[in-house]
Amino acid sequence: MDLAVHALVGLLPVCCFLGALVFLDSYKLVPMRWILGTIGFGALAGLLSYPLNVGASDLLDLEFLALTRYAAPVIEEALKGLIVLALIRNHRIGFPVDAAIFGFAVGAGFAIFENLYYLRAVPDMQLGTWIVRGFGTAMMHGGATAIFALVTHTLSEQHPARAWLAMLPGFLVAVIAHSVYNHFFLMPIVNTLLVFASLPILFTVVFQHSERSVNEWLGIGFDADAEIIELINSGDFSNSRIGTYLLSLTEKFEGPVVVDMLCYLRLHKELAMRAKGLLMMREQGFHEKPGEATKAKLEELKYLVDSIGPTGLLAMRPFLRMSRKDLWQIYMLSS
Repeated sequence: MDLAVHALVGLLPVCCFLGALVFLDSYKLVPMRWILGTIGFGALAGLLSYPLNVGASDLLDLEFLALTRYAAPVIEEALKGLIVLALIRNHRIGFPVDAAIFGFAVGAGFAIFENLYYLRAVPDMQLGTWIVRGFGTAMMHGGATAIFALVTHTLSEQHPARAWLAMLPGFLVAVIAHSVYNHFFLMPIVNTLLVFASLPILFTVVFQHSERSVNEWLGIGFDADAEIIELINSGDFSNSRIGTYLLSLTEKFEGPVVVDMLCYLRLHKELAMRAKGLLMMREQGFHEKPGEATKAKLEELKYLVDSIGPTGLLAMRPFLRMSRKDLWQIYMLSS
């Protein structure tokens, strides 16, 4: 019975908090299978952290206290951060709320593995210790990685050309937060209360900001996409930016490639409008799937990417100005 109680106290808080984050996301931006997969990768990071921590302890001749305060935060936040960076790199994160949910899911997976390990290795730990581990340490893991994801996503949006440098501030904040928690400057139960009380405030602010960001992006982006599609369908490019730009491309690319570029632009905008429409429906409680027609357009878009080639796509990038949000919406349709 004690083992079951300890397991519930150690695992339920972080799982329930993650569930609350997913529930509060009105646009349901993150698919459930991706959340579960991210939890699994977080658990894998927890598994890998043990031999790395042991190796660091032996290499640097660190005592356990010094290891947990200085080396372990760097190693563990680096492992969790790599998962977040992979998600950003593959355009799976479009808005702050995505970053918060994915980041917390990574930390939750790490904490779940860690607490299961302690449950097996030290089954006779007192209930008070499990309260600290479940409501404090586990939540700290989720919160630290969520902060890393939020800061890195925000900075990489602002400075896309320096995406790898953008990860350093968030990583430092996560490591410092982790290290400060492990120092236990205050009593463990006070540390736990501070973590458990501060995270809801942080995520409330993030969700409010993200909601405004999504609404603004939907309003501006929808009108802009519709205008470009109307222009393409009309065939009148004589006095348009698009026509001038495509005309300049005819001097550098063959005619069929330029035609493919125009088709790519039209498909991209149609899919963008479809993605925005699905988000609007999700906000109202409808969860319509993309459908076969949308999947066919995605396949055609892939074909056009191969046909245009890397050089052609690079030539179109200044005109398309595809941000992470624009790329993310295409992946959202395919998920």
